[in-house]
Amino acid sequence: MTVPRSGRVVIVGTGIAGASAARTLRKDGFAGSIVLVGDDPSIPYRRPMVSKELLSGSAVAAKAHLEPITFWAEQSIELRVGATVAAVDTASARVEFDDGDSLSYETLILATGGRPRRLDPILADAHTLRHLHDVTALRAAFERVTSTGATPSVLIVGGGLVGMEAAAAARTMGADVTVLEMGERVLERVLPEPICASYERLHRDRGVAVHTGVRLSRVDAQGARTRAVAVDGREWLADVVIVAVGMTPDTELAENAGLLVDDGIVVDEFCATSAVGVYAAGDVARFPNRILGGTERVEHWNHAQAHGAAAARAVLGASAPYEEVPWCWTNQFGRNLQIAGWPGLGTELIVRGDLDAGPFLALSLADDRLVGVIGVGRPRDVRAAQALIANGPYLPRDALDGDDPNLVALAAEPARFAAVARE
Repeated sequence: MTVPRSGRVVIVGTGIAGASAARTLRKDGFAGSIVLVGDDPSIPYRRPMVSKELLSGSAVAAKAHLEPITFWAEQSIELRVGATVAAVDTASARVEFDDGDSLSYETLILATGGRPRRLDPILADAHTLRHLHDVTALRAAFERVTSTGATPSVLIVGGGLVGMEAAAAARTMGADVTVLEMGERVLERVLPEPICASYERLHRDRGVAVHTGVRLSRVDAQGARTRAVAVDGREWLADVVIVAVGMTPDTELAENAGLLVDDGIVVDEFCATSAVGVYAAGDVARFPNRILGGTERVEHWNHAQAHGAAAARAVLGASAPYEEVPWCWTNQFGRNLQIAGWPGLGTELIVRGDLDAGPFLALSLADDRLVGVIGVGRPRDVRAAQALIANGPYLPRDALDGDDPNLVALAAEPARFAAVARE
């Protein structure tokens, strides 16, 4: 154990990584003080619901809470929401708050996540989608338009996962929706081209206008509406503008404290930073990829949950390194798509099923090795493929051939593949 049983662990960040770390510490027997602090004014909640159920109105904010408000007190976890940590002093092992207060720690876990990228200065005032208060502001903007009897027009800048989820949610609410993507296709950072094309068709068929290859030159007010102008002269008018162009890891505290930072707080396979007694987890952490090599930073909910738990166990002295295969999902127009591994690294795509009508399973391979999987209506196969990716060196390429390989059966036989690899 790296922290005395009567010591104090301070966790900065009330997202899923920080909350998961706090819960795991207590569940795994830590009897000392746990302080979970974050500048978000809400108690810990499920952020993926922001661009899905909460924006569309199919769920209320209370449904997004990770735990009831009473849970944290019952677990003797001190929860400080709406509190901003201004600095970390690793020499004296203290965190300093912007109101002048400070708090000592034996162990510190930084789970500060990230901030939505903005397109300043041309779209400095546009809406973003990451926090509960973002949904409140957006829904109020929609209601201002609908109260006049008009149909809201929504312009979404960015065709990644959040942008396309927001497009689906806004369209489901009855808005006129336009998506502007700078790249050649929507979702291109996370999906192979055939599946990107399928999702673009899904949105177009539901009435979403999708424009790719768009570079904006200026944005200005046109009365109560906003006009966006592209460098090629195309123009769009909208009542509401949402910017969804990714996030930037929130490394400011770590940088000012002298920690090693490289597009994220650099940690080892046990979530330890370059400073003694300081760990980092979740979206903000850059960690070793023990399956494919190199380092990476992952911005998925499930990764943050698992990484936060791993950081807590490392604090408690666990010797198992972190080596999860990333997994995420997206809901758009009732179609639930699951992604595991690193499909963007593949050079070959094996598709089984109908990409448009579903269900389907797509296996992404690099040098005949399974590195990623994407599926609709095939959750058991996605989970099996996730296990196969973890054991990738032992899976013969020809095991994936055929009309529809039985991934569940393959995943149940890792010992056989290990024997094949040794021959």
